[in-house]
Amino acid sequence: MGLDYGGGENHDKEVPVTEPLRWGILSTGGIAHTFASDLRFIDDGVVAAVGSRSLDSANAFGDEFDVPRRYGSYEALVEDPEVDVIYVATPHPFHLANASLALHAGKAVLVEKAFTMNAVEARELVSLARSKGLFLMEAMWTRHLPHVAALRELIRDDVLGELVTVEADHGKWFAPDPAHRLFAPELGGGAMLDLGIYPVSFASMLLGTPDRVTALVDAAFTGVDGQSSMLFGYASGAQAVLTCTSSARTATRACVSGTKARVEIDGDFYAPTSFTLISRTGERERFEFPSKGRGLHFQAQEVARCLNEGLTESPLMPMDESVSIMETMDRVLSFL
Repeated sequence: MGLDYGGGENHDKEVPVTEPLRWGILSTGGIAHTFASDLRFIDDGVVAAVGSRSLDSANAFGDEFDVPRRYGSYEALVEDPEVDVIYVATPHPFHLANASLALHAGKAVLVEKAFTMNAVEARELVSLARSKGLFLMEAMWTRHLPHVAALRELIRDDVLGELVTVEADHGKWFAPDPAHRLFAPELGGGAMLDLGIYPVSFASMLLGTPDRVTALVDAAFTGVDGQSSMLFGYASGAQAVLTCTSSARTATRACVSGTKARVEIDGDFYAPTSFTLISRTGERERFEFPSKGRGLHFQAQEVARCLNEGLTESPLMPMDESVSIMETMDRVLSFL
């Protein structure tokens, strides 16, 4: 089809900055390690400090990533005057408290997805950020990846036509351990908050807030949601068909179909990947998007861009949409 979408929007160059954005990482779990690793691929962000509930853990993380300042409490981290923005990398049940702690300290905040445990918490967190005039963004890193930016450009240029159907799934297999965060209620367990957030957020980005939500939700052995199949309907007439499970490694692909063409995104659709554009008549064009690491550095660049421009939220992941997504998640989980 002769189209040229090489990565889209602002991802072909790094954000121009005078000094790197100084990150404080709150928590030292797996996603914090991935974020710190990917931050090495950009010049406009650096890990300046790390905080943990254990100083030993903070020191081990600091040694691994050459972080100059380490703290044995989250309170000490957010009060560090040499930190510009806090990355909240704790489990879902602690997002509201930890992000609020950083906002009360006057810090910009990037908080892991799912944004909060529910819509009530999401609205509270957004209200706090706005009352203080501070930047807040959900760390839905998929939004900022090159292939997703290119998909948005195809849609904006009417290459797909009117959107009709969005399909996406996210399934992983986890050993049935009641202490694992996917199954422990006290850790915000459940497939929706950890896995389902990806297809739900993907559909929200493309189609907005659904008017109709129906779902089949089955519980895992601890009582938290284990598998969900979702059907969303929109005022435009479009529909989204989404699934998630913690019991099987699924294809994790996505497909966006319009009246003119469709885009088939390879698995894992939510991570750096490639896609194929297929016209209504069957003509195919392949798009590849090479990327370093896991791709979390693209969202760090977006935070730097927004703060450099004096924005208190990102147009790619606005706060009201994070609230809307949590409202949709609540509606799905009501079927459990």
